[in-house]
Amino acid sequence: MKKTTVFTGMLMLITLASCDKKIEEKPEEATFLVTNPVKKDTLITKDYVSQIHSIRHIELRALEKGYLKHISVDEGQHVKKGQQMFQIMPNIYQAELQKAKAESNVAEIELKNTQLLADGNVVSPNELAMAKANLDKANAEVALAQTHLGFTSIKAPFDGIMDHLEAREGSLLDEGELLTTLSDNSKMWVYFNVPEAEYLDYIMSDTKKNNKTVELLMANNKRFNQKGIVETIEGEFNSETGNIAFRATFPNPDRILRHGETGSVLMTVPYKDVVIIPQKATFEILDKTYVFVVDKNNVVHQREISIGAELPHLFIVDKGLSENENILLEGIRMVKDQEKIHIKMVDGTSVLSNLALYAE
Repeated sequence: MKKTTVFTGMLMLITLASCDKKIEEKPEEATFLVTNPVKKDTLITKDYVSQIHSIRHIELRALEKGYLKHISVDEGQHVKKGQQMFQIMPNIYQAELQKAKAESNVAEIELKNTQLLADGNVVSPNELAMAKANLDKANAEVALAQTHLGFTSIKAPFDGIMDHLEAREGSLLDEGELLTTLSDNSKMWVYFNVPEAEYLDYIMSDTKKNNKTVELLMANNKRFNQKGIVETIEGEFNSETGNIAFRATFPNPDRILRHGETGSVLMTVPYKDVVIIPQKATFEILDKTYVFVVDKNNVVHQREISIGAELPHLFIVDKGLSENENILLEGIRMVKDQEKIHIKMVDGTSVLSNLALYAE
């Protein structure tokens, strides 16, 4: 009797253990977060690689031959309009001016003598006219000599910053030889290239009626402390790149920007009534973007979508999705096309404002 009791007890223990094992092995069914796309107005900040130019940037060259006698300025110096910068040895040009003045005096005396003779009918009117012409020619030679002498003194044509000195004192200069460059950095012209489609959006929008305000991201990844205005668009597209150049003007009161710098122009572009979804709800296959659309029976369907623009953590959808549909927010790697799932709905607006809370 005792053996039978022991055997029965062991059988019950084995049965219970077997049941427990089956309960442990039964998988818990997963619940997936599903949300809806949001349709709303939004702003996109686009950045364009840019080249920064001074509003005036010129080369200063020698207009006369001669020895460079004196340099009054230094590299990187701020100069004022009319300030003396270079002096070419003027001796030869001073002598030519004195010679021209002397010849002018001789011509003036000859004219006076001819005038007296013409008054007494001793010489013809033609000789008097010839004497006047000789004086005019002599005076023109004086003016020309004065101009050449003036070219030996090179002054700043506007307020600006000097660049590298290309010649040193004592150098023998040829006519047209480069001395330095001068940049007016009070304002800067920033050029950036815009693709054809974006150019058309801009030119056909209301934004074009008023000058568009833009910002500048400098090479140190900081924003410039002044805002610029898009003032001009070049006349032709680049046939190789399909882009057209825009030019924005930035005030530069602190002279932070210099000619030749690079940066990125930040332009804010408005989008009206666009469909927005979280980037994390998408996946890519062979450079194409997809989402899982969840139908009314909670079955997921893989669907290709077209991305119109990108924001931080968000995509603007051009084609393939409407605000009335639902998409899988989480677990896109855990489901397959045409699979039925258990879902939990989350409002799309709430998802957009709390993306960090729904991070996988």
